[in-house]
Amino acid sequence: MILDTAPPRHDVASGAAEGPLGNAHSQLRSAVATLGLDDGIHRMLAQPRREITVQVPLRRDDGSVEVLTGHRVQHNFARGPAKGGVRYSPAVTLDEVRALAMWMTWKCALLDVPYGGAKGGITIDPRNYSTRELERVTRRYTSEILPVIGPERDIPAPDIGTDEQTMAWMMDTYSVAVGYTAPAMVTGKPLSIGGSRGRAAATSKGVVHIGLAALTHHGIPVAGATAAVQGFGKVGAGAARLLAEAGVAVVAVSDQYGAVHRTGGLDVPALTTHLEATGSVVGFPGADPLDPAALLELEVDLLVPAAVEGVLHEANAASVRARIVVEGANGPTTAAADEVLAANGVLVVPDILANAGGVIVSYFEWVQGNQSYWWTEAEVDHRLEQRMLMAWNGLLKTRRSTGLTLREAATVIAVEKVAQAHQIRGIYP
Repeated sequence: MILDTAPPRHDVASGAAEGPLGNAHSQLRSAVATLGLDDGIHRMLAQPRREITVQVPLRRDDGSVEVLTGHRVQHNFARGPAKGGVRYSPAVTLDEVRALAMWMTWKCALLDVPYGGAKGGITIDPRNYSTRELERVTRRYTSEILPVIGPERDIPAPDIGTDEQTMAWMMDTYSVAVGYTAPAMVTGKPLSIGGSRGRAAATSKGVVHIGLAALTHHGIPVAGATAAVQGFGKVGAGAARLLAEAGVAVVAVSDQYGAVHRTGGLDVPALTTHLEATGSVVGFPGADPLDPAALLELEVDLLVPAAVEGVLHEANAASVRARIVVEGANGPTTAAADEVLAANGVLVVPDILANAGGVIVSYFEWVQGNQSYWWTEAEVDHRLEQRMLMAWNGLLKTRRSTGLTLREAATVIAVEKVAQAHQIRGIYP
């Protein structure tokens, strides 16, 4: 079922939704009020342009059939084709995907990447399925959403529970359907089939570029600064490694199984080796065990929540003792927590800037795929750093001139760009 300009399941003006979607709408309402936009524009920006929910039948390896549910939400097309990840997680819901798609729109606008936002996902725990089963799930999901995706329509990318192999299966399924190889229809794919150098670590690199800039802005010397990283997956592990290489003492990290802590700083390469051998950071001999919830309340210079949404909320925000929060995950801080952290003088660098490295290099990959011309990793890294720091400096300028928080300023910048695109394009017919 495809719904164009589908009516929301709640009143966007009242913000009746809860969870990530409620937070996304709260942020939008604040930006709309600051910009003085009318109700019509507000409703256009609050509602997805297109949603598709599909049933994904899977033949298990034992011959049984299971039916899974998948979603793809395309929030906005005003500034270009839709762009966003595909998430495999048992926690995937349509409202979560709607929120993530909206945040992707703002992220692309803030970084001046010519995309609108999209997001997709399947309600599945990939740990419980074989590689062959995941391939069948991916190919069937791709075939179900195929009418609304493509290099000029909507370009998927990896997210939680998916990786470059997932993207290779999606690209192949799409290419077989259209009758030619279409490398630009996904990003985050292997180098051997048109991926970009530097893409795998791009989100982590972007988080660290912004984290180091925030430390400097706060007058905290990078060498000897302390950090805690919540989430030791694709983003968190890379961020911890790069922070340590820059001279920051990463004193604690966590994953879905537990957390570890060492006052003088963890040996991140050794911890990574332990993770690869055991599947978790738990039990690392070079550190002490730590309650994962306590990691968020450590007295550190820099806290990087790099796992899932909503980990900083009204109940724990007052206990956060970090001086700076750099959001490696999407939506890790609720609206209520934002107010508490701002009142306590904690500098929160929002996700739509902090973790935008992935979409920036995805854009580079898409450009390279369309041109059939490939850049070196040094070129990609240089362009990434330029984009991130340019957006950071612009955000600081807006914050100084308006008195808004960084999140409020970032959302205002992004919403204004998307609203202008709508106003200039007009409404057809």
